[in-house]
Amino acid sequence: MKRLDIHNMALIAVMTALMCIFGPMSIPIGAVPFSLTPLLVYLAAYILGMRNGTIAYLVYLLIGFVGVPVMSGYSGGPAKILGPTGGYLMAFILMALMTGFVVERFYQNVPLQAFVMFVALVLCYAAGTVWFVGQTKMAFSKALAVCVYPFVPFDCVKLGLAILIGRPVRERLGRFLQTRTAVGAA
Repeated sequence: MKRLDIHNMALIAVMTALMCIFGPMSIPIGAVPFSLTPLLVYLAAYILGMRNGTIAYLVYLLIGFVGVPVMSGYSGGPAKILGPTGGYLMAFILMALMTGFVVERFYQNVPLQAFVMFVALVLCYAAGTVWFVGQTKMAFSKALAVCVYPFVPFDCVKLGLAILIGRPVRERLGRFLQTRTAVGAA
């Protein structure tokens, strides 16, 4: 495993800062708010790769855990991470890992990237909804109606935006990234 150099640490810090800036901006539409966090997780993993993108999200999660109001609705603290929507926040780790993995190893195959990113989103929905049901004791079918169905179209748009934005940014940052991808061979 390669060590983090100053360029990668700076890119991780910038991506974490973007998460801290845009993550709190949300629209409360029920038990689960509409936020930009999935887009930012996708972008972090797409641009920085599996390891660095996941590190950026983990740092963001840690900042929120200690109480800095960087989560949806300008909230933070253990109650947010361990509360009803915490399962989605934890499942974003898997989303970052899967997205970064497929981008690094199959950079030229955009349809495969989109498919794996969608599968990661479905797994995030599943894990988050199971957690939500465990916390709220709501029926699973009702939890799906509240926590998943309203978000699918928007999250698919975020997935597409991550690819549209992530590819050119990744290619421009290619010489600074320490990943296994042959960046720039688009």
